[in-house]
Amino acid sequence: MRFGNPEFFLLLLALPLLTLFFYWVYRRKQTVLSRFADAALIKKLSTSAGPSRYILKSTFFCLFALFIIFALVRPKFGVKTEMVERKGVDIMIALDVSHSMLAQDLLPNRLERAKLEIRNFINLLKGDRVGLIIFAGESFVQCPLTLDHGAAQQMLRAVNTDWVNVQGTAFADVIRQATKALGSSSRRDRVLIILSDGEDHEGNVAEAARAAAKEGIVIYTIGIGSEAGAPIPMNRSAHNVVYKRDRAGNLVMTRLDPITLEKIAMEGNGKYFHAGTNLDLTRIYNEISQMEKAEFGMSKTVVHEEQYQIFLLLALIFILIEFFISERARKKEVWKGRFE
Repeated sequence: MRFGNPEFFLLLLALPLLTLFFYWVYRRKQTVLSRFADAALIKKLSTSAGPSRYILKSTFFCLFALFIIFALVRPKFGVKTEMVERKGVDIMIALDVSHSMLAQDLLPNRLERAKLEIRNFINLLKGDRVGLIIFAGESFVQCPLTLDHGAAQQMLRAVNTDWVNVQGTAFADVIRQATKALGSSSRRDRVLIILSDGEDHEGNVAEAARAAAKEGIVIYTIGIGSEAGAPIPMNRSAHNVVYKRDRAGNLVMTRLDPITLEKIAMEGNGKYFHAGTNLDLTRIYNEISQMEKAEFGMSKTVVHEEQYQIFLLLALIFILIEFFISERARKKEVWKGRFE
């Protein structure tokens, strides 16, 4: 079973509170009634309003809330196959994994925050193919272009700064790798997105960006981190963190350097986004969604069917039952007093 909105499961934590609320209301009513008469007399006078009906109404309301939550999480079970025509854009995402991406001016650090936003970005994609390049002083394709967004996300989760031994920021090599991975075409349906703090760039970056633009590739760059700078944690133990220092023993600060990233975007007919410490790839998705789409042909897709309707129907049944149950039973007998 899969769920469309699993975050709504957190609402289940409110059910015990709802139960306690109904119990508190019942006890409150009993306390108020005890101020007017003796408990035995109240019981004699209110034979049609016992606790059983209140408990029954409360139970049905709690069941209504439970099934509404299950409807909100959008459970999916049962599968069917469909033939789907694929249209979209080819997107290569290049992620900087140099040690400077461990800086914590974005929490938990630049790299983990970038990975989170890339996962959110992939979730927005519809018929687009996506691939992943990781780089520092050298680069390589971690995930080739694929329509399997789940597989791309799985490969992304494993990425860390130990995957590239050579330090630096080889932007020119990244652009050449992406150009090769995206293939040649005259259409403007291919995109390279580079996420980096922009430091320690190597190679002839402008020339590589111009060559990619001639191939029809649009390059977007995103600057991550603060220009004020942050230290680079190298080792972490239970009690302290060791930060990177230079040979003189001075603390090394890593700062966002937007100049090279701006140049790459300009030469690549794209845009530079200054994320800083407010990283969000939704803006780039909005740009890409307006681009010309390539046809990837027909493909067989497994679709998990939405089943929230069942739980919504059950919720409506329970709330209707609760509505029509009266707290007082209908009785023809009338108490005639203590002389009965």
